[in-house]
Amino acid sequence: MTEKEQVPRKKTSFKKMVASRLLIRPPVESDPRLRPSGQKSMILTCLCLGSCLPGLSSTVYFPAMPVMTADLNAPSVAVTLTTSLFVLFMGIAPIFWAVMADHYRIRKILIEISLVIFIIASLGCALVSNVWGLVVLRCVQSIGASCTSSVGAGAIADLYPIHERGQAFGYFFFGNFVGPLVGPIIGGFLSLSAATWRATFWFCVAFGCFGLIAIFFLLPETYRDDAKWDAEAAKREAEQQKIEGVQDPADQEADNGIENNEKPESDTTVADKQPEQPDPEDPKKETKRKSINLFDPLISLCQPFVFLTAFMTAVAFGGMFAVETIIPGQYESKFHLNTWQTGLSFLGAGIGNFMGTLIGGRLSDYLLLRSRRLRGGAHLLEDRLTANLWPAGFIFVPLGVLLFGWMAEYGISLWGCIVGFGIQCFGMSQVFSAGSAYLVDATPGRGASVTAGANFLRMLVACILSLVANPMVEKLGPGYVGVLFAALMWLAMSLGLILKFKGEALRKYSGF
Repeated sequence: MTEKEQVPRKKTSFKKMVASRLLIRPPVESDPRLRPSGQKSMILTCLCLGSCLPGLSSTVYFPAMPVMTADLNAPSVAVTLTTSLFVLFMGIAPIFWAVMADHYRIRKILIEISLVIFIIASLGCALVSNVWGLVVLRCVQSIGASCTSSVGAGAIADLYPIHERGQAFGYFFFGNFVGPLVGPIIGGFLSLSAATWRATFWFCVAFGCFGLIAIFFLLPETYRDDAKWDAEAAKREAEQQKIEGVQDPADQEADNGIENNEKPESDTTVADKQPEQPDPEDPKKETKRKSINLFDPLISLCQPFVFLTAFMTAVAFGGMFAVETIIPGQYESKFHLNTWQTGLSFLGAGIGNFMGTLIGGRLSDYLLLRSRRLRGGAHLLEDRLTANLWPAGFIFVPLGVLLFGWMAEYGISLWGCIVGFGIQCFGMSQVFSAGSAYLVDATPGRGASVTAGANFLRMLVACILSLVANPMVEKLGPGYVGVLFAALMWLAMSLGLILKFKGEALRKYSGF
């Protein structure tokens, strides 16, 4: 074949690829869980990129807030609303994204639409000249930034079986954690430029464009039809057994009996059964799709096992977010740091989150498989609440917040504050990842919606704690505020223990 003949074919191939990326609901022609590990890693990287947006854009302008307040001649209440309403919409918006993802069986196109909204809103924030206009645009920016936090969780459930999700969720939520910690570092340096606070929003525009291009070309549609692909997997396994099996009929029957007895407790647990599934033999025959219910994620919080898990992760995340809002004022007044130095101090928390994600994700999957081996191949969904979760929530998070609070109270040591916040983030990331993975495992086919409901409670708690944190510090001091946050964490983890011992009964009560 000549070189002239090859060029048109490459162009045609490129056009076909672009055309396929533009489809609203592209066909998923193979089981997403059978994708090569390299492709899964690429998809997970794209999802991590999207999960960075909420935290990054919520905090990137923190160091430049005094300059922004003076430039826009803004009242303090309006400046506070640019933060608190952003966090509130981070909880509300994923509900709509998740319901649409589960109802219409799509992932990719929703993430792309959300990024377009984020880019436009960030551009408006960079050009706005009125603080109340900034408040409105920040709400729209939050809507665009928050899609991946819920839809991405559903995509991970599409790609990974239960015993591999712990590490995948660890990497995915690392993006959630690293965003609010890296944001002030980047914002501190950008605020030194001539554009000051507006430079932080121009950075959001650039980051959003980069994310949109990467996701458009690298992220395929991942929605998994569990009924269809689980049936295909069962057929493949049966055919493989026929090819490899040389057992006597009596032995085969005995083995099948053991296998059938263990099956409900192995990879396919009781929670994996879904009602009204379509016949996989007839692709044209689908069950009647239910009408869309935008309140379904909120209704899911009425299930006891969902609420307890969501509350446990909400307190862990909300405490981190609240301490983050306390830090700038305390570091300036007690340790005389400027904006970029304060931003740089968040590196300690970033290291804590990274280590917690890396260690917690690997330990979670290892301990889950160990529990399965101890039961002879069977496992409970509550095995996902692995042993590392409890010291992380009962010891590391309270220890970290108490260390930070009392070191700041008396101005004893800046490094003590940095290390304390890092320890808190180390524990928080493990609580967050384990709880979120458990929710997705326990609600097959509804991972995005249930994650959105849990995210709503998480952001609501973060919004409340961040609003009251600084007034409480002024009245009580950071040391006693740390005591209150530690006590709240102990309460949340105590409620989490109910899940470990009574989770299966609570799931059955809720119909899962």
